Amino acid sequence: MAPPRNHRPGFSRRAQYTVFAGYVLAASGALVGAILLLISIIDPRAFAVFRGAVREATTPVSAGLDWAWDGVSAVPRGIGDYFGAVDENRRLRAREAATRRYLMQARSLNRENARLRTLLALRDRSASPVVAARLVNSSASSTRRYATLNAGSSQGVLRGQPVRGPDGLIGRVVETSPNTASVLLILDPESIVPVRRTRDGLSAIVAGLGNGQVEVRTAGVVNAPLLAGDVFVTSGTGGIYPPGIPVARVSRSQRDVAPARVFAEPDALDFALVERAYLQPPVPRPTPTATPSPKPAAE
Repeated sequence: MAPPRNHRPGFSRRAQYTVFAGYVLAASGALVGAILLLISIIDPRAFAVFRGAVREATTPVSAGLDWAWDGVSAVPRGIGDYFGAVDENRRLRAREAATRRYLMQARSLNRENARLRTLLALRDRSASPVVAARLVNSSASSTRRYATLNAGSSQGVLRGQPVRGPDGLIGRVVETSPNTASVLLILDPESIVPVRRTRDGLSAIVAGLGNGQVEVRTAGVVNAPLLAGDVFVTSGTGGIYPPGIPVARVSRSQRDVAPARVFAEPDALDFALVERAYLQPPVPRPTPTATPSPKPAAE
């Protein structure tokens, strides 16, 4: 059986050296402290110089350790500040987006209110208003250009009545139901509107092209110049459209036939005014019925 191991320092040379070194360091430290205490008592100036040298030697180390500690301690704070800034940035962006939406809604409402005020003023000036209705839709992607009104025969809308907006003529009613009506826009290829030029009264017609534009064609005059910027309004010919409604402006100078743009863009309108036809259709005369000849009296 092996003898038990004794862990006392005396049986380990390395442990003995460690204990001895500890005693030496302790004694040296006590001796240095005693010498420094003696110097501070005998010669305070020399001790002040020694203290200054120690400060000079230890200050960079202390500064470096302090800088390292500030850097280490600032890491959690920096991380928190970063995530806080990210959250704050997200909140600010969300608030900005909401503000932008509110601003767009406010601008849209302002434009709609301005158009409604203009339409109401136009209705007050109109001699024969029927109803102000909303333009529900328009066929912008088709060569046939129609629009739908949310008012129909129940509101007094009849076939053949003109429809206009705050800026000018839109078209005429071609079909009605109790609460809706179909409007043939002046942009449609089958639309023909008699017009006159405002500066000299030149008679012409405005015909739709089906591509969002119209063309002006002179009537009764050959080789008549049509200048860019010429404005044409309804003439009242035909008895449907009242005279004086703005229709189109010539966009390029030509003779006899020139391209033009309408004043009232149906795709940009929300409301329209339906008016009575300028001239009501004549009432058909009753067909005379033949009166039966009296029967001869019986003899």
